[in-house]
Amino acid sequence: MLIATPNICLDITVRVPRLVPGAVLRATGTETTAGGKGVNVARAARAHGVAGVLTGFLPREDGDRFATLLGREGTAFLPVPVDGVLRVVTIFLPDDGQVTVVNGRGPEIDAAHWSRFVDGVRAALAGQDVLVCSGSLPPGVPVEAYGELTRLGHEAGVPVVVDGAPPVLRAALPTGPDLVSPNLSEAEGMLFGRVDEDVNETGDDVPDRAVTAARELRRAGAVRAVVTAGGSGAALATADGVWWLPSPTVHLVSPIGAGDSFAAGAGIALARGDADVDVVRLGMATASASCETAVAGILDGARALELFEQIEAEPR
Repeated sequence: MLIATPNICLDITVRVPRLVPGAVLRATGTETTAGGKGVNVARAARAHGVAGVLTGFLPREDGDRFATLLGREGTAFLPVPVDGVLRVVTIFLPDDGQVTVVNGRGPEIDAAHWSRFVDGVRAALAGQDVLVCSGSLPPGVPVEAYGELTRLGHEAGVPVVVDGAPPVLRAALPTGPDLVSPNLSEAEGMLFGRVDEDVNETGDDVPDRAVTAARELRRAGAVRAVVTAGGSGAALATADGVWWLPSPTVHLVSPIGAGDSFAAGAGIALARGDADVDVVRLGMATASASCETAVAGILDGARALELFEQIEAEPR
């Protein structure tokens, strides 16, 4: 598994009894880890015994700290050095489970550095069985970035998973990614212009809405279109049909990184040639297991396989 994640960061997770705006708070625990959606993908893949190779831009300031932290986790890293400061993402975990995330801004990337990144991905694809394009793009990287990487993957005979922000995903769809997995909010915002505040992922109409969005994403170019809806479930649309898969019941600790864990599980199953429904089942099981832990992407692989058996696909 090759994981392209241009916008790496340091994740600082802060536990607090409760989050009160304007107050001085005392943390009950803090943890600093290598961060970025692709890092979470690599962690989740490792829980299934799959060693991912990560590539990303590495800012010279604080970049060594990221590389050290990632190395301790055992993830192989192919950095593309750039000037600038490594971005920081701060995650506040209060006891009530209402997670707050503050995303830092990545360094500015010029055309020459992006070209170097693309060349690195092209070279690294040799011998890989799946390419996962994961996360946001730093300033200066073209919105068509994941579409360009999708074409590279296909030229190398490697299936491609794209998990990016709506504008990036929209630009990639015409290149035919093998799997896309936006959440319902992202999908409806991209397809129908609905803003986040209008999207409820817990209503009775969620399965129908997710199925509609998945169908539209497939029509737009995705080979397999998945639309996730948190604890409700996920919809899958392929050339062979459409399904709704209800989520298993879990003990929620933190949903941060669940989408990344989905991409990892689905990517593993896709690389193995599993049936399309089983690709989504393993993605959902991996995401659900990750929700039972505090650090994004950290999960028990055995627990994921247990949850896999609880997930059934309902034809629509």
